[in-house]
Amino acid sequence: METEEYETMFAVEDRHWWYVGMQRITTALIAQLYPHRTDLHILDAGCGTGAAMRYLSPFGTVTGCDLSALALHFCQQRGLSRLSQALVTRLPFGNECFDLVISFDVLCCRAVGDYHHALGEFRRLLKPGGRILLRLPAYNWLHGHHDKFVHIVHRFTTTELHQALTASGFVAEKLSYANTLLFPLVLGKRLVVEKVLPLEDRSDIHSNPTWQDTLLARFLFAEARWLVRHTLPFGLTVIAVGRKQ
Repeated sequence: METEEYETMFAVEDRHWWYVGMQRITTALIAQLYPHRTDLHILDAGCGTGAAMRYLSPFGTVTGCDLSALALHFCQQRGLSRLSQALVTRLPFGNECFDLVISFDVLCCRAVGDYHHALGEFRRLLKPGGRILLRLPAYNWLHGHHDKFVHIVHRFTTTELHQALTASGFVAEKLSYANTLLFPLVLGKRLVVEKVLPLEDRSDIHSNPTWQDTLLARFLFAEARWLVRHTLPFGLTVIAVGRKQ
């Protein structure tokens, strides 16, 4: 990821509609998987600037790792201290020491290489019966300017992710798309606008008017309520929960 992306992420992820909406989806799913648990040992593999570490803390002790020293610097500015600098394919932790490993929009990145190696590392770190929660961008045919800017080299389908989880020794407990209600807007941007208009020298993540963040976040809040019990057939994002066999 470009250096300025970490700076932007740190500046906006506590209020940007996409981050706020994904936070709601994430916490709803974890609360459904682990009702009333406050003692989990959680690893945020590819923690970025640490927003997820902070909102996951009510569920237990959260450790973060990221390859970027700048990202970890921003984590420290949030008051976070359980941090390691590492690549997700070579994690500096002992076997079977976490109940839950989360990894958001990481396995799709250029620096990871073969994401199957990361899944193997996640499995090694999990206690028996432990889980991974993954969030990844969907559909390679939606690859666009944003992906190039943040070094996304691969987008996923639920079928592909199911196969990868099974091959890595996980039982796929949930596979769904998300960010479905806003799919037509982004589809138009990627397939029409980006082919016609000059591209801005930035990713899709930037500061928005408050009313816009508030409005768009409501779509993801609605999806969070739905995803606790159901799945969505398509969307901009793939969400997966796998349990270690």
